[in-house]
Amino acid sequence: MIVLSIAEPRRGTPQDIDSAYAWYRLGVTVLLATIGGVGMWSVVVTLPAWQAEFDVTRAAVSLPYTLTMLGFGGGGILMGRLVDRFGVVRPTIGAVFALGLGYIAVASAPSLWLLALAQGLFIGIGSTATFGPFMADISYWFERRRGIAVTAAAAGNYLAGTFWPPVVQHFIASEGWRRTHIGIGLFCVATMLPLLLALRRRAPAHEAASGAMIAATPATFGLSARSLQLLLSIAGVGCCVAMSMPQVHIVAYCGDLGYGTARGAQMLSLMLGSAS
Repeated sequence: MIVLSIAEPRRGTPQDIDSAYAWYRLGVTVLLATIGGVGMWSVVVTLPAWQAEFDVTRAAVSLPYTLTMLGFGGGGILMGRLVDRFGVVRPTIGAVFALGLGYIAVASAPSLWLLALAQGLFIGIGSTATFGPFMADISYWFERRRGIAVTAAAAGNYLAGTFWPPVVQHFIASEGWRRTHIGIGLFCVATMLPLLLALRRRAPAHEAASGAMIAATPATFGLSARSLQLLLSIAGVGCCVAMSMPQVHIVAYCGDLGYGTARGAQMLSLMLGSAS
């Protein structure tokens, strides 16, 4: 039986920056992001099955994904605050259990509305812990290769979009979407909790001073830090809205055209694999 201690053994030192441990931590971070990112992509593959079971329109069956993204966005702010206070491990433990509970709740949902609520409250918030907070955390462990490290951590979400759609589609076809969701939830808990042991060391203390210095410097193009963050947020929303059709509806659309949902899942996987 694996027992995961949430106590932080020690804080990292300046010698840990750009070290072998930092690269090891990056590898585990990418793996965790790839597993935890399932929450964003399993819903895309399951849309046709939900539409058939609940006998609703494509617009109505898109509600679970909408609430997932709202939970993902709002949960990112919440997770950021928790990570600042407790480090990355403790909030992620809660997120992992939220993922597991969310997938089991979705599998048990008797209606589309309850299913959508479970997606947003548990799966959306649970998935966000392995995206923004992981990118911020890994930035503290690199100086010379910080850009590469943050990009690699972000790519975990796209690797999730590469790996999960064909897997989820296969099990939906063979086991049904409800049993598949239970399996995903149990898999996330069983694999992510042990992997979090590698992240127990907190970021080096000297980075707090560096972060304060960075925050004090003028932002790019003469904008304040708040204005720059607002513009980046607007750009992020605009980007994701533009991607909503090719990514969110590609599996269902391929089914409508007669190519089959399995082919749609493969197309989604190829799309996200190219992006990563």
